[in-house]
Amino acid sequence: MNFTTLVFIILSLLTVVSAVMMIASKSPVHSVLWLIVVFFTISGHYIMLNAQFLAIVNIIVYAGAIMVLFLFVVMLMNLNADSEPIKNYRIQLIGIISGGVLLLILLSSVMSIDKSQLVEMKVGDEGLIKSLGMNLFKNYLLPFEISSVLFLSAMIGAVVIGKKEDEAENKKVN
Repeated sequence: MNFTTLVFIILSLLTVVSAVMMIASKSPVHSVLWLIVVFFTISGHYIMLNAQFLAIVNIIVYAGAIMVLFLFVVMLMNLNADSEPIKNYRIQLIGIISGGVLLLILLSSVMSIDKSQLVEMKVGDEGLIKSLGMNLFKNYLLPFEISSVLFLSAMIGAVVIGKKEDEAENKKVN
């Protein structure tokens, strides 16, 4: 067993365990934190696939921005055990049975895979940031610049609208 196979197995186990803990956690805050761990381990898989840009974007966008937003929303909701709805055990039983059936289907499909059909990883520079940047700035320079001007104008518009609302509130107070 080589090093990359061992790292892949460890990352896969961490991903599956974190995903199960995310689902099994009773606290919504703990579920969000386990989801962040899942995102980091998936970024590790992206790095192993030689897609460093996707790994960095996954960490910045999902684990950074969206999970912080989820965490604030969950904390603002102030979920208490008193306000939880009454649990229906028939629905839990149906969920357990359907999850078990899905697990059996996945296991049978994995067992029926022919080992000679497995995809072999090729080493290249397809997912590297350098090749992505070269493609972006050579072939798609005009759309990139147009989108950057659009984002800049949207930011300026948001600041102007925010300033007008602040000025209107100050006039009402005075």
